Amino acid sequence: EVRWAGMILDEAQNIKNPETAQSKAARLLPADYRIALTGTPVENHIGDLWSVMEFLNQGLLGSQNSFKNNFYKPIQIYHQPDAINKLKALTSPFILRRLKTDKSIISDLPEKMEMKDYCTLTKEQASLYKAVVDEMLEQVQAAQGISRRGLVLATLMKLKQVCNHPAQFAKDNSSIAGRSGKLQRLKDMLLETRELKEHTLVFTQFAEMGSILAQYFQDLFAEEVFLLHGGTSKKKRDEMVERFQNDENAPHIFILSLKA
Repeated sequence: EVRWAGMILDEAQNIKNPETAQSKAARLLPADYRIALTGTPVENHIGDLWSVMEFLNQGLLGSQNSFKNNFYKPIQIYHQPDAINKLKALTSPFILRRLKTDKSIISDLPEKMEMKDYCTLTKEQASLYKAVVDEMLEQVQAAQGISRRGLVLATLMKLKQVCNHPAQFAKDNSSIAGRSGKLQRLKDMLLETRELKEHTLVFTQFAEMGSILAQYFQDLFAEEVFLLHGGTSKKKRDEMVERFQNDENAPHIFILSLKA
């Protein structure tokens, strides 16, 4: 019932599915102007853009069906240049976009270097990995439909945990050192960056793995390690970021859960 002056969505890709309750609620709120902020306006396919644009400028890209026929199929399936150009012409007046490669915007940003580092499983990890796979293959024979799919997804999650560290998989607070190929490689890399007096961000998909890493490296280096996860308060979060960025005496290692 409130008429808002403006409505701003941060992480606007969260309304990429127009059928979710969250997306419908966002479109229903009345506001004089609307802004969407996102680093990934098209996260899965070109259909994501329709939902964000429908929130911003209702009807600009037509109905879902007309968008599917005029843009989704021609672009996503047939890669037709005419449809791509037409969509750009319709949406570009409403998009302010910047690229990391645009030096006029961020002149002091160094080039990003990406390097893949492959780690070998320890014998313990390999044994656990095989046991998880064997158990899944045995159970999947009797499973059907959605339960079969759920079993596969649950197994993938378990395998990620095994690859991280057996202690994360077992959740038994057991010893950490010498049991994970990934941890050993990370330790070697952090030893190198500490010698160079560089700061390092370490990302993990699992908050519990972040806690394991933070405790391990605090004990190893006998110094504070920052840890940010979903339960970290905004005040604490801001303090850590401020110190990590600007304080010469701040910890050199900052561990963050990807979701947070």
